[in-house]
Amino acid sequence: MATVTHKTVNVGGVDIFYREAGPPDAPVVLLPHGYPSSSFQYRALMPALADEWRLLAPDFPGFGYSEAPADFDYSFGGYADLLDGFVKALGVERFALYLFDYGSQAGFQLALKDPARIVALIIQNGDAYEETLGPKYDALKAHWANPSDELAQAVSFEGLREEVLGEVAPEVAERISPDLWQLAWPLMRDHRDIMVGFFAEIAESVRRFPEYQAYLRKHQPPTLIVWGPQDGYMPAESARAYLTDVPDAELHLFEDGGHWLLETHLDEVVARLRPFLTRVRAAAGPW
Repeated sequence: MATVTHKTVNVGGVDIFYREAGPPDAPVVLLPHGYPSSSFQYRALMPALADEWRLLAPDFPGFGYSEAPADFDYSFGGYADLLDGFVKALGVERFALYLFDYGSQAGFQLALKDPARIVALIIQNGDAYEETLGPKYDALKAHWANPSDELAQAVSFEGLREEVLGEVAPEVAERISPDLWQLAWPLMRDHRDIMVGFFAEIAESVRRFPEYQAYLRKHQPPTLIVWGPQDGYMPAESARAYLTDVPDAELHLFEDGGHWLLETHLDEVVARLRPFLTRVRAAAGPW
């Protein structure tokens, strides 16, 4: 099993912690993380692919071990700019992009900056279609219409636990490491205002969904969709919606899986990722 290294790079004056695995000259897979986690969520995926690919997983400011200055732009656009600076700081010109949760919103905005850099997409429980949003979005929609402190209470230890365990059956939940919320909460506790701010920021990203869809239709990036449909935010319909704009995408639904698929179905996901990335490399050449 390959070694994962832990590093820091300065991006626009902000010290960004990141995890890296794989040969430095191998094709790059960029792994933006979701809420309420950090690059920690990719700790098992990275060594599983690092024999042939270079995996890069940065922590967003406000999450994990990255610096979180008060004057940073805490928005998906700000995170997209951060990712743009991150790959440039590491000399990465082209990459496959993993889109998951908050990382999908920042990732799509990164793709819009320079579509030619995106060699392929791996989409895992990252939404881009308003008409398929799941029932858990109802609380967010109510907050957008009438902001209150009620939703802010979800940014708590118990709230993070509920976000991670979600809707999967107990026997599936047993595969999810409690470290995801136990380790995240002490790091996020001092950034509750940032986390609450993102509840409103999601509304802006939803308004940009048509831009993400137009990007997919125009550029038709090779796309692999791996999805856990037991997800109150992003049910199976959210995965299938992508086929409207990228009809040649490869779709795999893991029926008993939920939002945190890499915790519960890692081997099955890797079994789909490997041949997909190999085919992309054969078609696109080295990147």
